[in-house]
Amino acid sequence: MAGHCNPQPCSIFANEIRYCQSLGIKVLLSLGGANGNYGISSMADAQQVAAYLWTSYLSGSGGPLGDVALDGVDFDIEYPTSNLHWDDLARAIAAYSSPQRKIYLSAAPQCVIPDRNLDVAIKTGLFDYVWVQFYNNQQCDYSGGAASLIKSWNDWSALLPAGNELFLGLPAAPGAAGSGYIEPEKLKSEILPVIRQTAKYGGVMLWDRYNDVNSGYSSQIVGDVCPPALRKFEGLLISQLI
Repeated sequence: MAGHCNPQPCSIFANEIRYCQSLGIKVLLSLGGANGNYGISSMADAQQVAAYLWTSYLSGSGGPLGDVALDGVDFDIEYPTSNLHWDDLARAIAAYSSPQRKIYLSAAPQCVIPDRNLDVAIKTGLFDYVWVQFYNNQQCDYSGGAASLIKSWNDWSALLPAGNELFLGLPAAPGAAGSGYIEPEKLKSEILPVIRQTAKYGGVMLWDRYNDVNSGYSSQIVGDVCPPALRKFEGLLISQLI
């Protein structure tokens, strides 16, 4: 989120972030994206990047967001210059967690296993939330039907270390991705009743907020994503990559 502030300073979002956090919503900084030309060159580089992220975004010590402290970091690593050392970066960021304050880590891998960039990092077990992108990958998204997607979901559930929560990443509108869109009623009838039984089920991630505002997708599914019977997830909002 904080990468899209120009020409205005990122501090204009400070009050909005504080408000979300006051509701118990975790606000994370997303790294990477689809534009490429980024990477980690070594373990030492990973430690330097982690230190920068801590000082600028996580510590609340007056970075681009002013005195707001974000709750953690999301790894959306799609087209980096190298797929090495993302596990080192995860470890370096996680090292800033303390008994007084947890720093959250999340990852947004492609549904193809293994993810070409984040496989080693995810296997560290450090990621609290893994919102797998079940779109733009026809071999494992809804393009192959419900059975194909559920198989991929189960494969991811088996892969994730204990303590990680698994989210179903979907396009919020037909035009939000090249493939993988699921009509809300089909999601509620074919997919959610099955994947909600998974011990690592965390919820649904939508790409992205802009498309969801226009389509109203989240409002159509939220009651089925977090039904009252799932007390573990009560109050958990649908995650949305921005």
